[in-house]
Amino acid sequence: MTQRTLGDWLAYLEQLHPSAIDMGLARSQQVAARLGLDKPAPRVITVTGTNGKGSTCAFVAALLRAQGLKVGVYSSPHLLRYNERVQIDGKEAADQQLCEAFAAVEAARGETSLTYFEAGTLAAFWLFKQSALDAVVLEVGLGGRLDTVNIVDADMALVTSIGVDHADYLGDTRESVAFEKAGIFRQGKPALCGDLNPPQPLLDKARELACPFFLRGRDFDLASTEQYWQWRGVDSRGQQVELHNLPLLDLPMENAALALQAYLLMDLPWDAGQIATVLQSTRMVGRLDRRAFRWQGKALTILMDVGHNPHAAEYLAQRLAARPVAGKRLAVFGLLVDKDLAGVVQPLLGAVQGWAVAPLDTARSRPASELEAALANLGTDVKSYSSVAAALDGQCALATADDEILLFGSFFCVGEALQWLDRQATEDGANGIAG
Repeated sequence: MTQRTLGDWLAYLEQLHPSAIDMGLARSQQVAARLGLDKPAPRVITVTGTNGKGSTCAFVAALLRAQGLKVGVYSSPHLLRYNERVQIDGKEAADQQLCEAFAAVEAARGETSLTYFEAGTLAAFWLFKQSALDAVVLEVGLGGRLDTVNIVDADMALVTSIGVDHADYLGDTRESVAFEKAGIFRQGKPALCGDLNPPQPLLDKARELACPFFLRGRDFDLASTEQYWQWRGVDSRGQQVELHNLPLLDLPMENAALALQAYLLMDLPWDAGQIATVLQSTRMVGRLDRRAFRWQGKALTILMDVGHNPHAAEYLAQRLAARPVAGKRLAVFGLLVDKDLAGVVQPLLGAVQGWAVAPLDTARSRPASELEAALANLGTDVKSYSSVAAALDGQCALATADDEILLFGSFFCVGEALQWLDRQATEDGANGIAG
């Protein structure tokens, strides 16, 4: 039999289970037991939340790696390559490693049917265990209580924020979402929350499990000026610890504050200068991701963000208000059909002077005509395009060096934009233009 490529494996896994999402832990637990995946590393940190999971994971992993620890990170979804989901000691897993992991899961599953996400999560855990890591940071895919990541008993559980998203699975109230996310808490293990006003079910679960509970605004917090930000937290002995004059970050500092509190509880070396450097150097593709580029010889700027729910849109609007541009902001926007369209665009109406909307490269995309109609009804200047790439070209034709192109609304949207940016760099290079 010909050996499967990574593409072959992913195509195979997509049709393995009758539904793409099938919440529950039983199937994954059965296969994990056969693979001996009780714990993929000696130290496990699980991260859930409506927004901010990815950057929080990145901050925690960077702080741990700065101490010489070998760290694995599991996240989803990916932007361009599946390999992005599995990082081992700062590097994406290679195709061959992933193929070996999928083969191991396939051999162990027997008659057990697994979803694409379940098989991918088990494959990541198998790779982490093979790699003899010191710690793993696991991003929950959906919710928490019934997400495959939750088959592992974590040493520490982090909740970044709580808002309404994925209502079909998590319920349509913050209370129901909080109940699902609190499902990653474990008896007597530290639980941290970055939401300033967590709903009662989250607090109840922490109390029920006797978790040492650390809440932003009470146990740790941050404050910022135009030049710096400050942080305070509490260590495992209850002593106050502070950091002053930290350089401002491009990624959300609220998530850095949560990651700092998690790191402080691990009783690892604490060097203020090193911590500041690590935080400032942490980057996430597609999260408040600002880049300069050239389009047909014209120097332009784009800000990309995967924000796709009202909570993320409100945060993005705050960041845009804090960083005005000399000219206009021209948006490129696409959204999935199950997202709250009004809730996503409303916070950004005052920040954007022109809109270009497009369908996304997925059957779950909301039609561009629907986006255009909704924005036109709100009195905006809006035009629809056949693709994200065409919308980007349209906004670039209008933009000047003083303007900023804002692209947001989905991982799909940012993924298409990254491919488009690669093409611009190639074309400019071919024309002898420096990027």
